[in-house]
Amino acid sequence: MDDMDFTKPLAEGPAASAPFKAANSRFYNAEVAAALFRLAGKEERFDTSQVIFAEDEKTSKGGLFSVASRMYYLSEGEVGLSIGGKALDVVKAGEVFGEMAVITGRPRSATASARVPCVGYSMDAKELQAALGRSPEFGLMLASVMYDRLRFIAARLASRPRPSGTPPLQVSFFDAPLIATLEAALPRTAIVRYPQQTLIFKEGQVGKFMYVVKSGRVGIAMGAEITEIAGPGGTFGEMAVVDQSPRTGRAGAIDECELISLDRATLVSVIKANPTFAMALMRAVAERLRHMNTQVK
Repeated sequence: MDDMDFTKPLAEGPAASAPFKAANSRFYNAEVAAALFRLAGKEERFDTSQVIFAEDEKTSKGGLFSVASRMYYLSEGEVGLSIGGKALDVVKAGEVFGEMAVITGRPRSATASARVPCVGYSMDAKELQAALGRSPEFGLMLASVMYDRLRFIAARLASRPRPSGTPPLQVSFFDAPLIATLEAALPRTAIVRYPQQTLIFKEGQVGKFMYVVKSGRVGIAMGAEITEIAGPGGTFGEMAVVDQSPRTGRAGAIDECELISLDRATLVSVIKANPTFAMALMRAVAERLRHMNTQVK
């Protein structure tokens, strides 16, 4: 299993024309998902019409009966997804669903109901994080699926004028202890520095490294405008490293900055040693998706 590259597109598979479901992405691999969920997940059974989770449902906290959001792999049956009572999509055997709420901790964006008797496996965020340490390839595949969604939304946004006054996204998902742990695990050569107003990479280049900002600020631009600013704890450039695609935007140092650089092999080893890093990385992608979705509406 470790010899396979799970982020390469499959020879055949669902088109990514409307990537709401993970399985619609060209990077989704049902065998990888099945192996992980069967190993680390809990078996679940649902009767016809049973609601698996509901739109706007939040994780309940505290008390003896607190319930964490769970993501699912469906091994038998069909699950309907809907928003506001309107049918959205159908999840079939071999597909995963419900992952965004687990990664982000935010309320559900849709309702999932069993259309027929269903059998599957589920994991919450803690179980997913532990599983990623054993199978970082699944984390890279899931990140690639999310990047596919980003590209889909970015293509839609590119076809319309950017609303005036739209501020760049500014997020930080890597706290100081996690950055320190990451830096300690890497050689000194992984720390790179860029003077103010220096280009770090541009569109179309092969992405050999992703970066975590240790100090300073980096602007990420698509087209003529800066769409995101990565400050300390921010990350950028990971899309091209994870799914081995050309750079889709430009990055430049707004201030003098210090960055931690990781190539793909290093990223895999870091996730194995500290799966918290993979969860933080996916939360950063999910936040970009949420931000871009608000601009599409």
